[in-house]
Amino acid sequence: MKKIAIYGKGGIGKSTTTSNLSAALSVSGLQVMQIGCDPKADSTKNLMRGQMVPTVLNSIKLKKEDICLEDIVFKGFNDILCVEAGGPTPGIGCAGRGIITAFEKLEELKAFETYLPDVVIYDVLGDVVCGGFAMPLRNGYAEEVYIVTSGELMSLYAAANISTAVNQFRSKGYASLRGLILNAKGVENEREIVQKAADDMNSTVIQYIPRDGQIQKAENIGYTVVEAFPESEMTCKYLELAKKIVNEKKQAQACN
Repeated sequence: MKKIAIYGKGGIGKSTTTSNLSAALSVSGLQVMQIGCDPKADSTKNLMRGQMVPTVLNSIKLKKEDICLEDIVFKGFNDILCVEAGGPTPGIGCAGRGIITAFEKLEELKAFETYLPDVVIYDVLGDVVCGGFAMPLRNGYAEEVYIVTSGELMSLYAAANISTAVNQFRSKGYASLRGLILNAKGVENEREIVQKAADDMNSTVIQYIPRDGQIQKAENIGYTVVEAFPESEMTCKYLELAKKIVNEKKQAQACN
């Protein structure tokens, strides 16, 4: 089982990238589980035809000890397993603690042993890498970390902070940073700017994802671009990313 955490500043397109990556891995023949680790609980909605699934935290509140896996794990596009950790009521409680609680419940209910996913992807808000938001980096939850960024200043600032946090955990034998995913925003000299940032982090830009209107068209109808436009150039980009991350011959062939 390959375990991946994808971090990035809020609004950078992290969940869009993650859900399209999940879809690309799935159509390549792998069983994928995507776990949303953001209080907004919208990581998996484009895998669920635009529907928001019940969160782990809310399900625990409603069902308490009667909760089962079917209450918190839902099958989306191509049988991708979708989970949303959820968060507290705004202004009350700690969002990071919500992630910890969700992870503990998934372990208690033996989610991984039951579903046996080939790939688990944690979609994590990266504005603040502390407490529960650092949970995927610890205790063997994720083995590899990828950071979604653009050439925008605040996005790169968040990426640098995430990189620092990952390196600190790596010294303890936890997850390691495997690369940046450039989700383009049309910044002048964007590829060069992000490449320099990657060099400063002793990392690499693993994939360039161009800005394209098909992403928004797909999301407007609650789909990933992989599902809505399977023959498109954007789908090709996500298939290439999936192949690079998994690095197995059975994965999708690189596009021409």
